[in-house]
Amino acid sequence: MTIVETNESLLKPDAAQKKKSFKLSLQQKNWILSFHIGCAALWTGTVLSMFLISLRNQNTVNSDILFALNSAINLLDDVIVIPAAIGSVVTATLLCWQTNYGFFKFYWVIAKWILTTGLVVFGTFWLFPWGSKAEEIALSEGLNAFQNSVYVFDAKGVLVGSAIQVSFLFVIIAISTLKPWGRRITKSKETQE
Repeated sequence: MTIVETNESLLKPDAAQKKKSFKLSLQQKNWILSFHIGCAALWTGTVLSMFLISLRNQNTVNSDILFALNSAINLLDDVIVIPAAIGSVVTATLLCWQTNYGFFKFYWVIAKWILTTGLVVFGTFWLFPWGSKAEEIALSEGLNAFQNSVYVFDAKGVLVGSAIQVSFLFVIIAISTLKPWGRRITKSKETQE
């Protein structure tokens, strides 16, 4: 190997160096982090609003108001919660992928992923269908919906489910702020061989 070859090999970055050079700049990271926090705030605030509307919904004495409250819950879910949850997941993915946080380096990041995934699954397969069915029954049956066991179950599911969801969202916010549990201890490649 000549001196020229050695110098050329030093000037050419290998694949690992190219991969690392794709990291976000501090300003880009801060913008994505701002969007992430904004999406989380929208998601949390809207689910809290859904809980409060569900709570008010239990004492409704007017069929038009009953339908309006159920309709408002679904509108908030469709227009704010779903996009905010998606935005939160997308920005979290970018932050983990393009910063030193990584996906599995810190216990607090892993905990946030598990909780967020659980909330998205719960919202998609239980909370959203309960709200949609409650709205449908309130429209067709009016105040008689309170005698319909499906409506009673679904309305209670939205009330309890939104309370659970907002509680876990506050836990996720606390984890993001406090960053407990620290970095995972991993064995180096040398000790594994």
